[in-house]
Parts: sequence; structure tokens; C-alpha cells
Amino acid sequence: MVLPQKLLYKNIFFYGIFTDMENIPAVIFDMDGVLLDTETICDRVWEQTAQEMHLSDIDKAINECRGCNKADTRLLLQKRYGCGFDVEYMMARTSELFHVIEDREGIPIMKGVETALAYLKKNGYRLALASSTRGLVVRRQLTDAGLISFFETITTGEQVIHSKPDPEIYRKACGSLGLAPSICVAIEDSPNGIRSAYAAGMKCVMIPDKIQPTDEIRSLLWKCCTSLDCISTFL
Repeated sequence: MVLPQKLLYKNIFFYGIFTDMENIPAVIFDMDGVLLDTETICDRVWEQTAQEMHLSDIDKAINECRGCNKADTRLLLQKRYGCGFDVEYMMARTSELFHVIEDREGIPIMKGVETALAYLKKNGYRLALASSTRGLVVRRQLTDAGLISFFETITTGEQVIHSKPDPEIYRKACGSLGLAPSICVAIEDSPNGIRSAYAAGMKCVMIPDKIQPTDEIRSLLWKCCTSLDCISTFL
């Protein structure tokens, strides 16, 4: 006997488990470093700003803040550089430099993105986005990249109190689809993003970009791939 799809999903929701990979209804993507190569641009502008401000350990600061929204980034920078640090200037300056590069060069799409999104849509998966970046920026960048129409819902940094690694944003993204996190897959590139999705109760797929997974992060993963080209091999 074949259960109707809605009843099948309801049963999976109740038990909070994956009974079969075919029963995954939704895939929720991070944006930066997964869909768009914004991380490379961010690294460039943070490094330039650090030189201008004579900051040390900027590589550590960059990796610490990957996946965080503006509010949590401010807190992390203030903690690292002290209460007298002009965090507002740094945030404004990096944003200014980013816009210059975005306008002049555009933002590259990551390898395999369009093929993966088209494949998932064709095969009936619901797609959503969970990005710590502000909604205005997310929608502009996805529109410019021709990707925004793939996503049913978009959850962004200003909609949560705490960003990744806190699970709030992924719980909210799953809720926007009316689905339990336990039956959704998250696709992330950063340790903070993986910790967030795992804590929300999701299956985690990592496509490493700037940071390779440690043993701790590997223990949280369902799959780890070099690019989104691999999606069709397990979904």
C-alpha cells in the first residue's frame, strides 16, 4: 500500500526521523559560499580594511565571523579587538568596498549551482534559503544571479536574534515551509552554518569553501562534497 504524500510526510514529522531518502521534501541552502562566491570578495575587503586600520589576526576574525549576521559580527569583533575598537567604521568600510567590487566585477556563481537547483526543482524538492546576510542584499544578489525564482521562501539575518551557529535561522526557515527540521536537508559551506543546521535537527551537507571540516564538523555531517555537482548522487 502506498501512502499519500501528505500522510507520509505527516508520519515522518511525527516520528522525527528519515525513513527513506526519497521522503525528504525540502532542501534549505545557505547563500554565501554555497550559491554565490561572496566569501572571496568579503575576504578581500576585510583584509584591505584591516591593513587600513592596522589590525592583527584578521584571518582569525574572518573565520570566526563566517555565517554570522551583522549583530553577531559586531559582538565578535568588539570582543576580539576591545571596547575601544571602531566596529561601526569597519562594518561601513567593508560594505563600501564590497559594493565597489560587486558593481565593477559582479559576484560569481559557485560551481554546479544552476544544475543542482534545476535538478532539485525538477524532482519535486521544495527549496528555501537561510542566509545570515540582510534580506535586501540577499534578494538583490540572487536576482542579479538569476537564482531567486528557485526559492519558495527566504529567511535572512535581520529576522533572527542570533545568527549561525545558533539554530534559530534554520528552525525559522523550516517553519516557513511548514516542515519539521528533521525531514529537511541543509546545504552549508562553513562550520558555523553546519553547527546551526545540526542543532536545528537537520541532515547536514557540507560543500567546503574557505574552511575545511574538522573531525568535530565531520561528525555532524550527512554528506560532504567538493561542489554542488554531487547533489544528484544522493537526492
